[in-house]
Amino acid sequence: MKNRLWHIISGILVPAWLVAAVVFTFLHRLVPSSGWLLVHLLLLGAVSTAILIWSQHFADTLLRRKALGHRLSLGLRLSVHTVGAILVMTGMVIDGYPLVLVGGILVGLNAIMHAVVIVGQSRGAMPGRFAPLVRYYVASALMLAAGVVLGILMARLDGGGEDYERLFIGHLGLNLLGWVGLTVIGTIALLWPTVLHTRVEGATLAGGHTLMVLVGALGLLALGCLADLRLIVALGVLVYLAGLGRVLWEAVGHLRRAPAVTFAAWSLGAAMVWFALCTLGFGLQLALAPSWTAAAAGAETLVPYFAVGFAAQILLGALSHLVPVVLGGGPAALKATAAELDRGGLFRVVVVNGALVLSLLPVSSTITVLLSVLIVGTLASFLVLFALALRTNRRVRALPLVRIAPGERTAPAERPRSTGRMLAAATVLLLTVTAGIVADPASIGLSTMAAPAAGTAAATGHTTTVAVDMVDTRFVPDRIEVPVGDELVIELTNSDDMVHNLVLESGLVSGSLDPGATETVAVGVIGASVDGWCSIAGHRLLGMEISIIAVGGGSAADDMTAADTTAADSGHAGHGAGATGASAADDLDPMAEPDADFQARDAALPPAASATVHRQTLTVQNVETEVAPGVTQMLWTFNGTAPGPTLRGTVGDVFEITLVNEGTMGHSIDFHAGDVAPDEVMRTIQPGESLVYTFTATRSGIWLYHCSTMPMSVHIANGMFGAVIIDPPGLAEVDREYLVVQSELYLGAQGGEVDDRKVEAQTPDLVVFNGYANQYAARPLAARVGETVRVWVLAAGPNVGSAFHVVGGQFDTVYKEGDYTLKDGGSTGTGGSQVLDLAAAQGGFVELTFGQSGHYPFVSHVMSDAEKGARGILEVLP
Repeated sequence: MKNRLWHIISGILVPAWLVAAVVFTFLHRLVPSSGWLLVHLLLLGAVSTAILIWSQHFADTLLRRKALGHRLSLGLRLSVHTVGAILVMTGMVIDGYPLVLVGGILVGLNAIMHAVVIVGQSRGAMPGRFAPLVRYYVASALMLAAGVVLGILMARLDGGGEDYERLFIGHLGLNLLGWVGLTVIGTIALLWPTVLHTRVEGATLAGGHTLMVLVGALGLLALGCLADLRLIVALGVLVYLAGLGRVLWEAVGHLRRAPAVTFAAWSLGAAMVWFALCTLGFGLQLALAPSWTAAAAGAETLVPYFAVGFAAQILLGALSHLVPVVLGGGPAALKATAAELDRGGLFRVVVVNGALVLSLLPVSSTITVLLSVLIVGTLASFLVLFALALRTNRRVRALPLVRIAPGERTAPAERPRSTGRMLAAATVLLLTVTAGIVADPASIGLSTMAAPAAGTAAATGHTTTVAVDMVDTRFVPDRIEVPVGDELVIELTNSDDMVHNLVLESGLVSGSLDPGATETVAVGVIGASVDGWCSIAGHRLLGMEISIIAVGGGSAADDMTAADTTAADSGHAGHGAGATGASAADDLDPMAEPDADFQARDAALPPAASATVHRQTLTVQNVETEVAPGVTQMLWTFNGTAPGPTLRGTVGDVFEITLVNEGTMGHSIDFHAGDVAPDEVMRTIQPGESLVYTFTATRSGIWLYHCSTMPMSVHIANGMFGAVIIDPPGLAEVDREYLVVQSELYLGAQGGEVDDRKVEAQTPDLVVFNGYANQYAARPLAARVGETVRVWVLAAGPNVGSAFHVVGGQFDTVYKEGDYTLKDGGSTGTGGSQVLDLAAAQGGFVELTFGQSGHYPFVSHVMSDAEKGARGILEVLP
């Protein structure tokens, strides 16, 4: 196979991974574990494949000796890595640990083989000034193998506890600083001066003792993680940063001698800056965080900047320089190919890095999403340029050779001025931020007016300024008197420990105020009385209302006609129905079927684990979730689902639960299964905070856990609940075991949050099993004739109980609230039960056996609730 054809075939793998990453970026809402998948498509897929290819290419060049097996060997390694990476990603997405295990083993063993090949290649190689740099590739491959081992263990722990967080930090450090970082440092030492066209004077710093420093630092990192010594890990990162600093200082020296003028140079330079900054941030998170969990949460926020700012830019910069060289074809082809890859280079680099910097600022989620789309779109433009470069290379190579006579050198093309490119990039960034502000003006504290401030009146020219404090979920004062015609200005201060805002009937909305923040709200000329409230979900129910009284004016009812709907239009839809418009309940169709690809929540209940200590991390996340066909709500969830994860154990087991708040407001957690003082463990934590809740299970039963932040009814109704099952001693084995958690949904707008007024009135739109209306009617649960089936039932509420009944079935065993009310037919042996009656927050289980095959509906026998979605089917096969 010709060199050029080989390089094209092997080089297609990297763009293929990049294409997959771009596609899944825009389809991320449809894919489980999308954030994890996107990072690994880039790092484990594209970047790791590029490292395997180019590290072998550089080893061949530096050692002046081909590896054993040459192309066949590299082709085999690329194939094994690709298969292993695909298995790992598939296993994580479908929750298939065996696939993760097999794929991880393949990736790890392949990394070791890569190191062995380069070590064997080094023996007997011709001595060279830069040959020692290949040791970086050997060390980096061993780091990948170690990082993969930690990743496999993480997948096994399934996200629980401090052990998981320590493994996560080790996995992150060994893979990013080790596998990717060491490879980049060893390569950039020569690639950087080559791109800048400067001379490498003497041996590089990277070729000296720097590798020993970096490897020693990574050893400290791994040791600290395994030995539970977080400060040792931080020390390791600090030492690593010192070694990295020496190499970067040498790179700066090259830049002084020859400024960057190509996309490759700009991209490589920006990547190294992000690498240094992210490494510094990683070390600070480890050193300053109060716990492993907090450190891991902080480190996780750096991953996108490691992945995009460092890894993606280093990859694209290197490809832009190396692809023309590898394709070859003579000076004309090389020049034309490089020109294609260099199109809009400065513009692309400024846009990507400017957007990354802006995303670090406390901007709204809308602006963050728009900046993310801009970054992905700009990076993806490389794929288009890559295709154009391949076509251009073929075209130029096919042209007849033109010989240039001595003295006839063509004048070099004049480079376009950089000022225009930078202004264009700045304009794009400004337009993106402006679009985000227009879409969500209140997020940056801009008040909006959807209607006149408060009636109409002749202005007096006088301004009334009133200081209003928000404290203990109240406005203080909650009544303001203003002369008709005066302009009202409110100096609003949030002295509470949670986020608040101010909404007026007129449609004026303040920005969301974090604890301690102050905002000036210009209400306008007062012509009539007007009411206001905090529109954060449930806060109005707690009494957070304010009245502006126009002295000498009429009532608010005389002047306001659409008070309850205007606030949603001003950017705060979703903070409770007090500020929302049309309800998603208008789109409910009781006869609608879910899509063909709909997957019901798995109701099968696995047995309790043998471990006596259960560690679990519960992360609060706002997730837009379908709750009925065509109906979505922005639920507040534990780990992305409502109900949250189910915990199971036996009496005497210890549960160590780490709560991490990644939501947009304060949340907490209350485990009914724990007998603990609520003061500390049930306290409300703000976004970005975490706490550890430890309890010992002393009594058996099925217990509710839920958010206990006021108003609890709203937080539970919007998805913040789950089940803890503590098996009673001597619990008999059964053929099948299911869990059904009943709850209510009080629908706000489509894609919005709970309607708190419906919660207060206790008028649910849906009553559901396991979070989705009628899902087990569309996707029945399975059983067989003669099997004993146990169904655990929990009434999560917040307001409605359950009367669980299986149509056509009879219960021979009923367990409710910690004891059997009927067991194996009771004292007569023939006793049966038809309903498990539960008040809100109560639970139990029933057991039954089916004598005939068929379809057995199960419902809450509060029939109006069954008709609102609390029904399913047990499909009994012969």
